Formats: sequence, C-alpha cells, structure tokens
Amino acid sequence: MNTRSLRRTQIRRSLNHRFLMHRSLMHRSLMHRSLAAAAATGGAAALLLAAAGGAAAHVGVTPDKTSANSYALLTFAIPHGCEESGTTKVAITLPSELNDAQPTVNPNWTVEKVTEQLPEPQKLADGTSVTKRTSQIIYTAKAPLPHELRDALVLSVKLPDSAGTTLHFPTLQTCEVGQTDWSEIAKDGEDPHSLKAPAPTITITEAANAAGHGEASASPASHSTEQAAAVTDSGAGARSWAGLAAGIGGLALGGAALLRSGARNKATAGAAGK
Repeated sequence: MNTRSLRRTQIRRSLNHRFLMHRSLMHRSLMHRSLAAAAATGGAAALLLAAAGGAAAHVGVTPDKTSANSYALLTFAIPHGCEESGTTKVAITLPSELNDAQPTVNPNWTVEKVTEQLPEPQKLADGTSVTKRTSQIIYTAKAPLPHELRDALVLSVKLPDSAGTTLHFPTLQTCEVGQTDWSEIAKDGEDPHSLKAPAPTITITEAANAAGHGEASASPASHSTEQAAAVTDSGAGARSWAGLAAGIGGLALGGAALLRSGARNKATAGAAGK
C-alpha cells in the first residue's frame, strides 16, 4: 500500500472514529433527556393517581342536575370502609330544605325512612300542607361491604326553589368495627378540602330556562333505575383518571421515540461505514 492510500485509510478511520464518538455522545444525551422526561411524566402520573385516590376517598354526593325547583338524582358514593373494616350501615341526614326523598332500591341493602314531626304545619308550593318530614334515609347492608369494594346509593329529591343555597347531607357510615361521621361543614373562609370528614354537599343553581321547563316540572317517576345507575360518583375523579391516562400515554410515547432514535443511529452508522 503506497503512502497516499495509507493516508486516505487513516483519514477515513479517523473520521469514522469521530463519527462514532459523536453518535455515542448524542445517544447518551438523548437517553438522559428521555429518562428525565420519563421520570417527570411518571412523577406527574403518580401525583394524578394520588389526586384521583384522594378525590375518591370521601363519602360524597353527585347530582344529575342542580337546577332550582327540579327533580334530581343524588348518588352517594361509598368508596371504602372504616380503617379497613367493612361497611354495615349508611345513614343519610336530609337538610331542612328538603321534606322528603325517594330512595332507589339497591339489591345489596335494605332501606328505611326516618320521619320527624314538624313544629308547625308547613305549606307547600301546591297549596297543601305537611306536618311531618323525612329526616333520614338509612341503608343497611345485607352483608358487610368489604373495605376494598365500593357501592353507590341513590336518592330522588325535589330541589328547593332557592338558587345559590348549599345543601349539606351529613352521613354516618357504620362499619363492623368503628364508624366515620361525614358531617364536617366548612366555616366562612375555610377551605372545604382541608376537612377530614366533610359532609356531602350540593349547591342549587338557577332554575332551568323556558327550554328546560319540562325537566323542572317532571315527576319523580321519570327517574328510572337505569338513569340512577348511569350517574357517576365524581366528575372530578373522572378527569383525574383521564389525566393519569394521558400521563402514562406520554411516558409510552417517550420510550417509543427513544427506540426510533436508536434505530436511526444504527442505520446512519451502517451507511457511514460503507
């Protein structure tokens, strides 16, 4: 091999070496960025998971509507027991703004109404008067609801014609061992999320407009069991789980991008060596 050929071979090897070194540095940099992104995405997913779990940790209520003077289905979610003890009874206290509630049959529970005598007759919007009201709805489990399982209890109520009013439903959850009294109500200026055992609440909104009069005046019979089963326990919880899914999806895309980058680097190295 003459001197010129030897020189060309040395130059080619030097260039290949530099290329391989550059590719290795780029690959490491890309891997570090991908791992950092994966860690950030995983951390975000973990936070979303914790938020979703926290949102589902309390006994809460989800209405299918909140319009003043309308009939609504209120779904009370029982997400867990008391300190890992199974739930045996759930007593829901109705706010004074409600005179009655119609409980939906749940095959896993028996249900009863507790009534109380009013101090004086109360005149209703239709002109009639009542002397008693339903103060509590008590569901008793036919078999203890295991701590790791959840259930939902549904009431049909006529919401009062008082937009802006917040209705509180103190709920006593009794378990095989112990009980949890979900009855705390936030004071003025207090963050409701800071309460350890908040009472389930809903806030009445403005009455339906002319297009929604039929909904507002519908009778309780129009709420079927199928409708009750379709009510979810928490829209916020659903959004949290959706966010978690998006975070995990981002993690998967980051991994796929890393694999594609590695494949491109191999192809480029092969072409350079020819």
